[in-house]
Amino acid sequence: MITFITCIVILIVGYFTYGKFVEKVFIPKDERPTPAYVNADGVDYVPMSTPKNSLIQLLNIAGTGPVFGPIVGALYGPVAFVWIVVGCIFAGAVHDYLTGMISIRNKGAHLPELAAKFLGKAMKHVVNIFALLLLLLVGTVFVSSPAMLINNLMDGKIALSIIVAVIFIYYILATLLPVDKIIGRFYPYFGALLVISAFGIGISMIVKGSPIPELTFENMHPANLPIFPLIFFTITCGALSGFHATQTPIISRTTKREKEGRKIFYGMMITEGIIAMIWAAAAMSLFGGYGGLNEMMAAGGPAAVVSEASILMLGSIGGTLAVLGVIVLPITSGDTAFRAARMIIADYFKFGQAKFVSRLWVAFPLFVMSYVLTKMDFNILWRYFSWANGVTAVIALWVAAMYLFLDRKNHWIATIPASFMTSMVFSYIIYEPNMGFGQDVAFSNAVGILAAFIVTAIFFATALKKRGTNFLLDEDVTSYQNVK
Repeated sequence: MITFITCIVILIVGYFTYGKFVEKVFIPKDERPTPAYVNADGVDYVPMSTPKNSLIQLLNIAGTGPVFGPIVGALYGPVAFVWIVVGCIFAGAVHDYLTGMISIRNKGAHLPELAAKFLGKAMKHVVNIFALLLLLLVGTVFVSSPAMLINNLMDGKIALSIIVAVIFIYYILATLLPVDKIIGRFYPYFGALLVISAFGIGISMIVKGSPIPELTFENMHPANLPIFPLIFFTITCGALSGFHATQTPIISRTTKREKEGRKIFYGMMITEGIIAMIWAAAAMSLFGGYGGLNEMMAAGGPAAVVSEASILMLGSIGGTLAVLGVIVLPITSGDTAFRAARMIIADYFKFGQAKFVSRLWVAFPLFVMSYVLTKMDFNILWRYFSWANGVTAVIALWVAAMYLFLDRKNHWIATIPASFMTSMVFSYIIYEPNMGFGQDVAFSNAVGILAAFIVTAIFFATALKKRGTNFLLDEDVTSYQNVK
């Protein structure tokens, strides 16, 4: 398991090296008051400690993505490890950090507002549609997946519909109540369970000497599905996920000091990458090869793999705790998905959210639509979620690149991953036979590369034009400083 252990070490080293480099490029300002104080409202803008913010951020971003995604991605073989490590350090963690910090500098603004400011007003409407679609799909996927896990854990003794209803009730409360009442109070305990379960599986594999495959770039997928572009949309939350761009503003509104950003945003993405590595390794090593993994996936989906792997590695009691840790993941991302959707709609239409009834009117239609979507096939939902997730990540990276370009800083840390993922987004939708155009993979990748060149050229033309204007990068908070 040299490859597995080396990848874990590289992820940790990446936080202390490349993460520090990205922080130096951005240059956090601790003397600048954050939205938690400037916009304090007792509902969404509430100062919270770094450990609490970090655990909440981890739970917000780590849905079933870093578990189900790597399990499915494991079918491609150890090349999945490469994408998790490279994607996490150079794309996903950069995406999360810059999105969070730019939001802090702009009064906790969500991605649609940031896109309108940095990419043009028309983009606000486009991003609103994609962000809300993504959040609605995330909320629905993260109702269905934990419900299936709980149903498996209890051997079907409680009807799936009842489990779904209970999860929805929790989501409604977490979406409508102030952030420190449920999310701030219970998430640290959920976070501990999540970390213990994932690391329990990882340590058990090392102790038992599980036969984790060593590095090869050969495509091991039993159906011979192409690595490019599919792996980038199969493993998302463990490497690069646009969903995170919808979640970081929740914590940008509760962060006390800008210097805390690297721990909260970059660090928690690295932690998620480690979780993704553990589950990808477990899926590759425990079922007698890729054929056995494929058979189990066909029989019971990723939920069955999670349950079986947990029991195999940790026994019945430890395995049950591990499954509970995985159940916590989607539930603690689903609730904040609906919360973020409620906040985006409220910001877009300028609806005040101080009153409970005002929050209810915004959130209620979201829950109705999500309940209807739970009746769809889970695999179809996951495909739409994956593509919307990729598009949202691309937009967030271009926002970050524009911010750094206009600030005359090293924008390449965002521009390079933005360009690469732009090509993959176009390639995926051209190739995908079920929801896209179903074209040949070589043609699809060629279209993706051409599209990336065009989008990158448009970016530089727009950025150079903006650089010559009196563009206000950060919201003015001097009035608050004067009051203090």
